[in-house]
Amino acid sequence: MAQTIAANEVTLKDLKQSFGLQHIHKDTFFPEWCATPEAWSPVEKLLLDRVKDNFLGLMDDPPILESTVKMVVLAPLMDMLGFYQKPFRIETETNTEIVAADDDLVIRGRIDILVLSDRLWVAVIESKRSDFSVTRAIPQTLSYMLANSNTPTFGLITNGTDFLFLKAARSSNVEYANSRLFSLLNPGNDLYDVAHVLRQISLG
Repeated sequence: MAQTIAANEVTLKDLKQSFGLQHIHKDTFFPEWCATPEAWSPVEKLLLDRVKDNFLGLMDDPPILESTVKMVVLAPLMDMLGFYQKPFRIETETNTEIVAADDDLVIRGRIDILVLSDRLWVAVIESKRSDFSVTRAIPQTLSYMLANSNTPTFGLITNGTDFLFLKAARSSNVEYANSRLFSLLNPGNDLYDVAHVLRQISLG
């Protein structure tokens, strides 16, 4: 009988053993995150700076909950990038299920935000409260991405402060790679880079 576990309890070991997941370390596998950043307009920079300032202002009274991260950070970012307009379609709280090839493991979960275009999953966005490490959500987000039969699939994990992108694709096995960690605590504004990666993904 198959074992069923929740996506937020899955480990990378589970995904490697049951789904053949492999971590790829070549830049050529995930060029979307390391392409040369584009120049944002003064209006776009003003918006991205305002998003950062709004979020950092809220950090005086932690913790910042998932719903706040979505409202203050993700919503204006996705609006600026046109994800609320065609050809994109937004789904929230989408149920997913993946079953191992030998049917011995079933993983079920619910995606926070799913951006689709022409039946392709452009981005899976998993938001967490501000005191949650984004690295802890890597297995959970990858399990959502593996539920997509099309490839490639991209994921973004954020707690509002930090941002990590993932890419998964199927060949003989399922391969994945991650971007560097972007953070609003870094000098300047890493949202310029986060927005650039999202735009590169959406244009791909």
